[in-house]
Amino acid sequence: MGGVAFDLDQIPFSMRGSWLSVSRVVGLHEHAELVHLVSHTTGMHPVLSFAPLADGADAAVQLEASPSVLRWVAEQGQVEVTFDRPAAVRVRGRGLGLRLSAAAARLTPFTGDYLYRSPSDGSAVLTSYETGRRYRITLLSGGMEVAGAEELGVSPRAVTAGADSTPWELAIEELASVGDSYRSEASFDQLAAMREAEFAAYARGVAPESGASRDAAMLAAYVLWSATVEPSGFVTREAVLMSKHWMDKVWSWDHCFNALALAASEPRAAVDQFLLPFDHQAPTGALPDSVTHSEVLYNFVKPPIHGWVWSLLREMLPPELVAEVRTEVYTRLADWTRYWLDHRRAPGSAVPFYEHGNDSGWDNSTVFDDARMVESPDLAAFLVLQLDELAVLAEQSGQDATPWRAESDRVCAALLRELRAGDQLVARSVEGHRPSATSSLLLALPLILGERLEPAIRDALVVMAEAHLTEFGPATELVDSPHYEADGYWRGPIWAPSTFILEAGLRRSGRPELADDVRSRFRRLCERHGFAENFDALTGSGLRDRAYTWTAAVYLLFARAR
Repeated sequence: MGGVAFDLDQIPFSMRGSWLSVSRVVGLHEHAELVHLVSHTTGMHPVLSFAPLADGADAAVQLEASPSVLRWVAEQGQVEVTFDRPAAVRVRGRGLGLRLSAAAARLTPFTGDYLYRSPSDGSAVLTSYETGRRYRITLLSGGMEVAGAEELGVSPRAVTAGADSTPWELAIEELASVGDSYRSEASFDQLAAMREAEFAAYARGVAPESGASRDAAMLAAYVLWSATVEPSGFVTREAVLMSKHWMDKVWSWDHCFNALALAASEPRAAVDQFLLPFDHQAPTGALPDSVTHSEVLYNFVKPPIHGWVWSLLREMLPPELVAEVRTEVYTRLADWTRYWLDHRRAPGSAVPFYEHGNDSGWDNSTVFDDARMVESPDLAAFLVLQLDELAVLAEQSGQDATPWRAESDRVCAALLRELRAGDQLVARSVEGHRPSATSSLLLALPLILGERLEPAIRDALVVMAEAHLTEFGPATELVDSPHYEADGYWRGPIWAPSTFILEAGLRRSGRPELADDVRSRFRRLCERHGFAENFDALTGSGLRDRAYTWTAAVYLLFARAR
């Protein structure tokens, strides 16, 4: 396990449960020269920068990152960080000093940081308007100097440890308010060993046992483990954020893929991950678009893949756990389904519509170029599968499944009748029923219906899927389309969720060899280019956020299914 290493410019250093990370990534596509302690409680905010010092000047260092320890290494010595607990880190150095500087040097009545020295225990305390938290720095050994204490306006605020190059150690805590003085019975090395053991136990469950992809699987496990946060604020259950970079939220379809990756080894965590958005379900049955520590957004929704995902989870989770949560899952899914049936169907239409590309999860897909409000075949297919799963849950609960099955048949028939052009499925505008002129992979996702599709339509969708394949997997827009963009979000790049759904659809449609090929291409992509939010379809290069959990989750699901 000690051999797991990663690039801090790609993946932040953190631990399971923490809302803190240590990273050079300090904002949207923003990399700082110095490593920072970053808080994710009220969005992503850098709090303190770490500057290793040699003889009082900035030291030339190399960074080494593992799941348990982050190191700055220089000829003169080293500085190390490990997590004490989710809200605290320990930092020590020998041969090198360290300057911790406030990230927001300007203090106004509404923004910035304020630094003071605690009269009670001598610790340095930094308050942050941006995070709404305090950061207490407690010296455990060696010497510490404080600059800018009680200063107002624009003023450097910094704490320096080990200025005379003698060994030193300190603790940094994130506090919601005041607290007792810092205490710990464990040494730095003991804490590092505990973090290593915790990650090792987690990785043994989620990563495959052996194979050439072992290093990639361990790194994927770390991406999931380190992006997990404890319940706090609006996050009502332990949750896997999409990232501990700037995508530090749970979106209401992203969470499904992480739940699937956790199901075999962390079944209760998987159920919590699945149900978390339902804790904020609106009276209409709608799920929020996203949830994070300090906000819940309802301006959009996400596609109803939840019934299909629960059908997969039912087969993966312990039967007694499935029985325990069956009533809650049934009730929540029923309300979510009625939202689509009652609020997202135009008068006289049996198929539902998206109000905007954001509702589909494919935000800027070319499907939405000609019209924003669209009846799309992927949406109808997901709703059919959700209705099918509600019928199963109703039967298992001793209730009448007939209405759910009848509605499933009605929506499926309407999909194949109304969203059809020959043997092709098309999206159409809600107003005027104009078909979308698009070459988006989104239209191939109804393959997930498998045997519910007519053979001619199924074959046409397979041909469409094959046309999107590149060396690394299915591009979300045909690469020869005039609308293709290498870094165009959903207008070209390869994504984990679309790949996972397409692979499942091919398998369900009787094309296991092609499904295996899609799976293999995506695995090679991740093994070569990591776990980015998405990937250049032609070069494989990682794009956008480089430590994305649904990418790691899909990789692990594919790796375990070998």
